[in-house]
Amino acid sequence: MKKKEKVLLMGKSGSGKTSMRSIIFSNYIARDTRRLGATIDVEHSNVKFLGNLVLNLWDCGGQEAFMENYFASQRDRIFKNVEVLIYVFDVESRDWEKDLHYYQSCLEAILANSKEARIFCLIHKMDLVPESQRDQIFEQRITELQKRSEPLNIQAFRTSIWDETLYAAWSKIVHCLIPNIRVLESHLSNFCRICDADEVVLFERTTFLVIATAATIPHQDHHRFEKISNIIKQFNLGCSRSQTRFKSMEIRGSSFTAFIDVLTNNTYAMIVMSDPNIQSAATLLNIAAAKKHFEKLEASR
Repeated sequence: MKKKEKVLLMGKSGSGKTSMRSIIFSNYIARDTRRLGATIDVEHSNVKFLGNLVLNLWDCGGQEAFMENYFASQRDRIFKNVEVLIYVFDVESRDWEKDLHYYQSCLEAILANSKEARIFCLIHKMDLVPESQRDQIFEQRITELQKRSEPLNIQAFRTSIWDETLYAAWSKIVHCLIPNIRVLESHLSNFCRICDADEVVLFERTTFLVIATAATIPHQDHHRFEKISNIIKQFNLGCSRSQTRFKSMEIRGSSFTAFIDVLTNNTYAMIVMSDPNIQSAATLLNIAAAKKHFEKLEASR
């Protein structure tokens, strides 16, 4: 049975909500989002994710008239049965206090109608801030948001449609909605050890969001998976425009080999190997053998 989860996407008009939704779920590239118009009232979409999970996404227009209406006459309809609230802040907003006012109104409505909802704040358009100032501005915004959010707990991310931060944030958001994710992570760790791999990463097949990871060695770049998400998704879109389908690839470097292949009907796996004594054929056999196991695991969730 499919599990449907209600996700609210909110924030003032022009903050970038629809652009990020279109990139993640509708295969837009960043430059094409410029032609998107403002959201009128609420746009509903049901996004199939991992086969048995449906994201019931409510993209709420952020014009003042709509925002006031959400709290005055649509409060129960909008804020009832919410699993996740994603509130998007434009980092360059000239009316931060008004942004906070609407954000706190959302929190009050969530507390009254969906007090178990998880809350994510995205400080968006960070590419517009000089790199030397990004950490400081982000910390200032988050400190203020945490104070204004009490007694609720929030998770916050800095994001931009022009880099991997968007994928990092949405991967973390979706991760909290996946049923039995700990079981999946445990099986992925076993697969990583069986293959003698450095790392194994599981991506959702349509969005290329990171679902789960396993590693046997540490790595310094904590955003490497999201960078790969971005690159592979763009490559996949290029294949689609050429009327070809991306299925798998093998990438060889001086110190590693990476395999990207279909693992289940809803996922891709990336296996990273650095041991030169392990033949590619052996890794490909392990991937083929794992497919039935992970298909069965996915069907049982």
